Amino acid sequence: MQSNDQPQRAGAEGRLHYGFVVLGLVILVVFSALGLARFGYTSILPAMQEALKLSNTQTGVLQSWNLVGYLVTVVFSGILAARFGPRVVIAVGLLVVAAGMGLTGLIPTFGAACAGRFLAGVGGASSNVPAMALLSSWFGARRRGLAAGAGVGGSSVALIVTGPLIPAILQRYGADGWRVSWYALAALTLLVFVAAALFLRNRPAEKGLRPIGESEAERNSSPAAVAASALDWGSVYRSGQLWKLAGIYFGFGFSYIIYSTFFVRYLTGEAGFSRAGAGALWMQVGMVSMVSGFLWGSVSDRWGRRMALLWVFGLQGASFLLFGLSREGWGVYLSAGLFSLTAWSVPALMAALCGDLFGARLAPAALGLMTLVFGLGQALGPYLAGVIADATHSFAPAFLLAGAVALLVGGGGSLMLQRGLGRVKVEG
Repeated sequence: MQSNDQPQRAGAEGRLHYGFVVLGLVILVVFSALGLARFGYTSILPAMQEALKLSNTQTGVLQSWNLVGYLVTVVFSGILAARFGPRVVIAVGLLVVAAGMGLTGLIPTFGAACAGRFLAGVGGASSNVPAMALLSSWFGARRRGLAAGAGVGGSSVALIVTGPLIPAILQRYGADGWRVSWYALAALTLLVFVAAALFLRNRPAEKGLRPIGESEAERNSSPAAVAASALDWGSVYRSGQLWKLAGIYFGFGFSYIIYSTFFVRYLTGEAGFSRAGAGALWMQVGMVSMVSGFLWGSVSDRWGRRMALLWVFGLQGASFLLFGLSREGWGVYLSAGLFSLTAWSVPALMAALCGDLFGARLAPAALGLMTLVFGLGQALGPYLAGVIADATHSFAPAFLLAGAVALLVGGGGSLMLQRGLGRVKVEG
């Protein structure tokens, strides 16, 4: 009779471990749930604002409705995934995302757009949070940061796709181009739904495997202890470390969403870029940002999550401040470059930290609670940025606010974390 670890050895020697299939699917889920639903709005925004005659405040409100939907769902998505398995929750979430994007384009009114953005946020939380937490089941602690870094790369893929796709659709379909753009993004999401529903698996045991990079200590952990810990919800909500991380995550959510939401709008409206030029730069941000999760996930695996967070917030704060201070080409490109190198690193680091601190079974619930606070920052950021832009006739002050929050809340909060947090001891 084969031992439990024999299938894993055979897989490693003869075929691709199924964990990499799961990782690929997680990338696609993030591509749809966040990349298309949230950052697709960045490219569509200028044309949509013109067609619906929206104020800057209203454009911020639209993005905030998406993030409110994310916010009200995020904790429940983690709990549901922990109880019923991520696969079903992720699949249903993707359907809701597609419905929300379709509705946004179908009824050309501000109220309907708010409802559509809200639904897309509900589906985004239902699919993204369980998908990222799922990686803690398929990858051991020594590979968890790198895997999470790859997972968040789905947002980069979305920037690469929407950067040239949306301007091309807008040019082809004219006044209705923004509506057709939402239909196209909804169709892509439905394709990802089919793939996730068919091929995702909740844990390696379903395929007779062990997690990739699992250490001897993790392998020898008692199944009874794991089962017991899965029921200890209080250990998550009472954790002081979790609430510190949640505060840092708030700072990231507030600051990065201002930058990413109004990036194209600022370039076309204030920095003299054409739609095609702004879309091309947005695509380049996506291409470079592909490495951000890998880079900082690897740094965190080697030198600790705290050290990685400090570097990330320092670079992002500089990026946001520079964007607000300079409309010159060099300033815009340097800002975009700094953001690209760090873009999706914080969600990856937070997902890895949840696995480190609470284990694979409780990671979805922990990440859900942290993301609730993160969502508060995301929902508040675009609204305040729109109000500031209407009051000052420029988005520059909003980018300066984003930079200050990234440095003071994100970077300052990271300094208060325990030294060596998340540093993994490599055996052998």
